[in-house]
Amino acid sequence: MIEQLKAKVPMGYPSSLNPVVIELTGERVVLEATITSAHHAGNGYLHAGALVTLADTACGYGSLADLPDNATGFTTVELKSNHLATITEGKVTVTATRTHSGRSTQVWDATLNADTGRTLALFRCTQMILYAG
Repeated sequence: MIEQLKAKVPMGYPSSLNPVVIELTGERVVLEATITSAHHAGNGYLHAGALVTLADTACGYGSLADLPDNATGFTTVELKSNHLATITEGKVTVTATRTHSGRSTQVWDATLNADTGRTLALFRCTQMILYAG
């Protein structure tokens, strides 16, 4: 399933973080990425948008992995993130779990942890399921 998903997902903005898929189902996704100074904001710490991008990507991969019959895709319609800590370098692991799956929406929660085990951010998003026509 991972190779099929990679073929569907264009190498756009999320690829700048080089996320690696560790686990992928329609109910749970685990991604890892290595943070470097290229991901810093002007203050020298990790840019919050990098964590949002990783979380939204994990949730999106999960949505694509288990779209309802006849669905053509999805789009994020709402997201919220709570940032609890920061890092300057190291590995970040994102674990996303689906909390709702319906015909028109999916809701996902994600936790982003540093390789030290410290929680960096909590994330929730709603995906609108798209259909042709």
